[in-house]
Amino acid sequence: MRNRLKLLRAARDWSQGDLAGRLGVSRQTVNAVETGRYDPSLPLAFRLAALFGTPIETIFFPDGPADARPPAPDGEARPPVAGARSGSSGWR
Repeated sequence: MRNRLKLLRAARDWSQGDLAGRLGVSRQTVNAVETGRYDPSLPLAFRLAALFGTPIETIFFPDGPADARPPAPDGEARPPVAGARSGSSGWR
């Protein structure tokens, strides 16, 4: 699972320690989540979403192809990735 936690944290000028203190976890946990080495528990994901005032799915999104992009933070649809097919999946 990928995430935009580091961007959200940096936008508030918080260190990993600052965020960890607000969440009641260790700085190492924040680092592991940011770098994708650890997927947060559902309760922790909900605390993150509440803290940043955004839905969970704007913070976390599934791994995908290298050219896949996360959803736009404002919920708007993104234009298709160049070279990506639209419509049919190609399966018959």
